[in-house]
Amino acid sequence: MRHQWRLLLLRHHQLLRSQLHIHSHSSHFQVLSNPNLPSLHSLNSFFHCIAPQPISDSQFKNSINKIPSRLSSEPALEEKDSDHIVIADNFAKAMGVDDTRKELDLSDVVLSHELVLRVLSRLESSPDAAKRFFDWVLESDSERLSSKSYNLMLGILGNYGFVNEFWDLVEAMKKKGYGISKGVQNKVLEKFRKDGLGSDIEKLRAVYESGSVDNSMEKVCSRMCKIVRSGVWGDDVERQLREFGVTFSSDMVKMILQNVGVEPTRALIFFRWVEESGLFKHDEQTYNVMARVLGREDCIDRFWKVVAEVRSNGYEMEEETYVKVLGRFCKRKMTEDAVDLYEFAMAGARKPSVHCCTFLLRKVAVGKEFDMHLFSRVVRIFTQSGNVMTNSMLDAVLKSLTSVGRFRDCNKVLKAMEESGFGASGHLQSKIVFKLCSSGKNDEASELLETLEKCGSDLDHGTWASFIEGHCVAGNHDKASECFQKMVEKEGVSSAGNAFNILVNSYCQKNRAIEACTLLVGLVNVKQLMPWHNTYKELISKLLVQGGFKDALNLLGLMKNQGFPPYVDPFIEYVSKSGTGDDAIVFLKEMTSKRFPATSLFLRMFEALFKAGRYTEAQNFLSKCPGFIRNHADVLNLFCSVNSRKGVSTANLAA
Repeated sequence: MRHQWRLLLLRHHQLLRSQLHIHSHSSHFQVLSNPNLPSLHSLNSFFHCIAPQPISDSQFKNSINKIPSRLSSEPALEEKDSDHIVIADNFAKAMGVDDTRKELDLSDVVLSHELVLRVLSRLESSPDAAKRFFDWVLESDSERLSSKSYNLMLGILGNYGFVNEFWDLVEAMKKKGYGISKGVQNKVLEKFRKDGLGSDIEKLRAVYESGSVDNSMEKVCSRMCKIVRSGVWGDDVERQLREFGVTFSSDMVKMILQNVGVEPTRALIFFRWVEESGLFKHDEQTYNVMARVLGREDCIDRFWKVVAEVRSNGYEMEEETYVKVLGRFCKRKMTEDAVDLYEFAMAGARKPSVHCCTFLLRKVAVGKEFDMHLFSRVVRIFTQSGNVMTNSMLDAVLKSLTSVGRFRDCNKVLKAMEESGFGASGHLQSKIVFKLCSSGKNDEASELLETLEKCGSDLDHGTWASFIEGHCVAGNHDKASECFQKMVEKEGVSSAGNAFNILVNSYCQKNRAIEACTLLVGLVNVKQLMPWHNTYKELISKLLVQGGFKDALNLLGLMKNQGFPPYVDPFIEYVSKSGTGDDAIVFLKEMTSKRFPATSLFLRMFEALFKAGRYTEAQNFLSKCPGFIRNHADVLNLFCSVNSRKGVSTANLAA
């Protein structure tokens, strides 16, 4: 039976999907990189090697009625597209054809049907430039000109009064079987009326009514589509299509495929028939339209077969095809097919942008399960084409992992990228380790540290500080202290000030200032650590609040030895409110290398005690001061002033 292959195609639609689905994912990517490999061709053989089975018209109808008729939505990827602006600007300069061609070669612009439409639309207000561009495309790549392109140019000529050129283009369109669209007719008729071109008005109406209403390509295609969609495919359908007597053009075949595309199996039958019947030889445009129609979940095996034919016939996948199908795959969670498609596109002349790689990596990262094999494939495909992974790409992936609670997998991501030669910046390393440590993922943090060290990556001080700060935020101070000790062992103490300051502050915030003091004293005495001045000040203040007066005094001595100025304010405040005269004497002796500090400091201590209302302790402190302080005029005057206000005799103050 002459149509047996098409009937089998419909009858075994569900059978093929169930039998081939388990093989499709394992073989696609191999075929895509080399169309001559047998994996996709075996699919073709499978179609044609099915044993012939008779099928009735009623069975056929029941089968075809089960075919889904709804296309899934097609989200588009964001793509920066300025090629049409580059081309339009070049033709607007009114340069010679050779100069224009050189400019376009330098711009690396690839001409497509969609690009032609965008350029003409941009040049709509510049008829001379639009005509130069149209003539250039007509001469260099006329296949890119469709009925829509001709009508755009026709509207521009008619709207700007290029009457002779308008009628010349109408004649050229007739020869190609193109009709005048209703929108162009209305637009040009209005212009002809304004210009008083009565004869041209009648002529345009006649041409439109005789050729465009019933015999335009759009109308013919519409009637053909109705026949393809409504009847059971067979001799009668083929006869009706042949009776139109039209010469199939690329635009006509594209239009039919697009209109029948809501029923992809019927579109595929027509696609095969029109070429096998010798009526049309498929080109890059028609192959791409067919691929866009089949690029959906329920036609995936046929899609890959057509995609393989695109490459094997020497054609390329168009950007529109890639973007639409990839977006559809990603929305339907067909991640493996999306990666296969990316590999196919990257092996061609029109390679996807860097943005597309990032997009795919993020989609893999947020999938139902994180498939590291797919992730590594995308990285490998990208880098083997001469590209380099960047910190911004890694950062985008990490954000995606965070959004689905998978940040613990960042080690796997980093490893996969590093295997392709990528090295994360210090800033990004810091960001990763802080997030791991602060969220309590200590095993992952330790694994990351080991990985970075094995890769020979020199951790900068900021990364070490992030390890420590992350552990502190998580409340794991023992781990933070251990990490700091490891940092000191590997890097020394010369640049450890920031990390140690973070550690000390965190201890203090948890009321563990005495432990921090013990750690500091040990590191200063054994490792010759030089803490920041602010670290000393913060720790002293917290120690005094937490009852560590003696420890604070010890730090005062270390500060003095390391050349820092004494930090007296918190000591004066502490002694004046809760200390004793003995505490005051010990503090004043500790803060100076001399026997006693300046008299002014004694006066500040007395004033603080009086302000706190601790007159008895002030007397006690005075009794323990050396004689030159007890007899100092300023000290005596201070006590006299205070006691006068209290009505107390000062006779025996100096005794």
